[in-house]
Amino acid sequence: MKIVIEVFSAPVCSKCAQAQLALKAVTEELGEKHFIWRDVNVLADIDRAVELGVIAPPSLAIDGELVFAALPSPERLRKELAQRLARTASPFPSSS
Repeated sequence: MKIVIEVFSAPVCSKCAQAQLALKAVTEELGEKHFIWRDVNVLADIDRAVELGVIAPPSLAIDGELVFAALPSPERLRKELAQRLARTASPFPSSS
């Protein structure tokens, strides 16, 4: 099962574009085969953004849940994704 990452951004946001490249590198480092990466233009897909509670771009959702209301640092994303990968690899549910 792949982890779905949705990055909500505005098309003319240079801060968004730079951050997205750094964050996408994290998924490459952890193994791209584990992830589905979706760049979501909040202007084109406002309904999806509202559904997840995105207030302002850039924001990041993982598996249909708004996890970061602002784009995280690569370290924070790496930690979050590593925890999720560990849970999906474990045959037993986590007690945390």
